[in-house]
Amino acid sequence: MSKILVVDDEVWACDPIARFMEKKGYEVITSYSGEDALEKVKNLKPDIMLLDIRMPGMDGMEVLRRIRQFDDKIGIIMVTAVKDEGVAKDALKKGADEYITKPVDLNYLETSVLVDITMRKK
Repeated sequence: MSKILVVDDEVWACDPIARFMEKKGYEVITSYSGEDALEKVKNLKPDIMLLDIRMPGMDGMEVLRRIRQFDDKIGIIMVTAVKDEGVAKDALKKGADEYITKPVDLNYLETSVLVDITMRKK
């Protein structure tokens, strides 16, 4: 079973995604801050991370940058309300695997997760 870390400072955005992915058979961990997300990546070693960009304190771009310093295997999908092509390109350049905007199409998200897991197993 693949382990997914869902990171968003807004519970109303994080929890529905977590519940959906749990129903699809994934082990899901949630985090509501960048700092906590870094600790969970180090300690719990998820396969995939669904990461919001705009968060107070440490934002998602900084979390992405820090994770890529010590882990290039975890799949990172940016899930955000930021609809900015420059931000999307920057996230991909810094090591994100995908960039999905809110409101999230859960079926598309599930497909993205499946593709990422499949690619990482090769």
